[in-house]
Amino acid sequence: MAEAKTESSSAMAMTDILSAQDIEAALTSCKAADSFNYKSFFSKVGLKGKSTDQVKKIFGILDQDKSGFIEEDELQLFLQNFSSSARALTAAETKAFMAAGDTDGDGKIGVDEFQALVKA
Repeated sequence: MAEAKTESSSAMAMTDILSAQDIEAALTSCKAADSFNYKSFFSKVGLKGKSTDQVKKIFGILDQDKSGFIEEDELQLFLQNFSSSARALTAAETKAFMAAGDTDGDGKIGVDEFQALVKA
């Protein structure tokens, strides 16, 4: 048991930065398919008021393959980074989220684009 604890504590967790209560409230607000709104979610989850450094740490969690970008497949599973029981985003939600965040048109969201999206 001690090994598993050590392993998970070395990785940054959402709850190191965001409150579990805010995460739950944000996820509850977009349970229904096609109800996800990134601005509303970032506000409810408490991300809007976080420092640049904290937002970068959240980006690092969302960037599952550590490529330095959030690609479409990672974006579709966005909510599951906050809770493993959360739903995947629908194709329409994923495309709208990507369109809002991908300001340079390269088909992925970089850390600066994510920062701008959170603060929008």
